[in-house]
Amino acid sequence: RRARAAAAPAHPAREEKKPLKPCCACPETKKARDACIIEKGEENCGHLIEAHKECMRALGFKI
Repeated sequence: RRARAAAAPAHPAREEKKPLKPCCACPETKKARDACIIEKGEENCGHLIEAHKECMRALGFKI
């Protein structure tokens, strides 16, 4: 007998349909950017700020 493919839970499918919120996108670059700004000041973190913007743009956010 074959196992049924429909046994997968429906919950992940619901999550995928929700639009990604800007606050939840790119957590790695966001964390690095925020830590740098707190420790060194915004004027010294341009490279991390740009990296986060690029990540956001890659996900479709207009920044």
